[in-house]
Amino acid sequence: MNIAFLYIAEAYQCYHGAAVALELAGRPGVRVVSYYNDPDAPAHLERIRLAHGAPPMPTRRLRRSLPARLVQWVRFLGMAKTLVLLANRAELDRYDAIFVVEDTAALARRIGIRRPKLIYSPHGTGDRARGFDRSVAVFDFVLLAGSKTADRMLREGLVRPDNHAVTGSVKLETAERLRATLPPLFEHDRPIVLYNPHKAPAFSSWPRFIEPMIAQFREQDRFNLLVAPHVKLFRRRSQRLRDGWSRRSSGTVLIDTGSERSVDMSYTAAADIYVGDVSSQVYEFLSVPRPCVFINAHKLSWRDDPSFAHWHLGDVIEDPAELMDAIRAAPARHALYRDRQETMAALSLGRRDPGAAHRMADAVLAFMRR
Repeated sequence: MNIAFLYIAEAYQCYHGAAVALELAGRPGVRVVSYYNDPDAPAHLERIRLAHGAPPMPTRRLRRSLPARLVQWVRFLGMAKTLVLLANRAELDRYDAIFVVEDTAALARRIGIRRPKLIYSPHGTGDRARGFDRSVAVFDFVLLAGSKTADRMLREGLVRPDNHAVTGSVKLETAERLRATLPPLFEHDRPIVLYNPHKAPAFSSWPRFIEPMIAQFREQDRFNLLVAPHVKLFRRRSQRLRDGWSRRSSGTVLIDTGSERSVDMSYTAAADIYVGDVSSQVYEFLSVPRPCVFINAHKLSWRDDPSFAHWHLGDVIEDPAELMDAIRAAPARHALYRDRQETMAALSLGRRDPGAAHRMADAVLAFMRR
């Protein structure tokens, strides 16, 4: 059985699938090849392999047409995922299955990739409607971390009882293996506040909050501030811009525009208080319940919207002037949210016992052998 693991987007998505590739590669009669688009991906794949103590496995850079190369050269235009998929359709069509962690491959049948089974494991456990796009229904088999996502996909007709499995979070498992190597983040042993804004313009708190936040944290000595936005917020920006933000770090404020720590759960593990808007990383943070503050920067009507279910897990603010008071109050107010956090984390992340990659590999093989 030949299985292609397809990382057609940015390298951060390796953490959602590589452990499964390593597990499958160790099964009798299974050959796995990892294909990547982002040139940073091999370093992340190797880091994950070493953390799992697995033998080397083949990786290949996806072919890129001239138009795709031009798009990628202009960084803010993105990874040219559709163009790259088109350029590799003949090779990918030779496999028995293609395993993906984002939904570009939903186009596969329309561009002539007919032979492989399409296996999808979403790269997040969040609440936004974007994670429940109709394209999910195109995939032959869907692997999900927790029952929250599975139940919603069933209700919305995106999966069937016989074409999905709930296995737990592979990223959580990989992160636990990497965590032992994490050195201290700050000079001073103070509670760490993680600010983790999303990139989506319609929801992101970054434009309104980042400057007031940095200014307010520089005027206090109770907390350290760790600024780690969604990696794609800066992924398409110039190195000069990213370096400029990094230089604004200090002994009590760390600004990370996209290092490996920003994608491997190092920061969600280290933080004491979470501040954010709509990133699914909040559920990774809540693998251990802790205080949260959410930012409704666009004054959205959110209380009855399932896309904002996580905003019921902490206080919600709308104005930068409310920020420090909300952060200072968060530890004392955590008791109001702790039970709900535990429930939602369990529904989102699924089983937390070791073996998520093993369970996912078992589910893939059981599906393929039907």
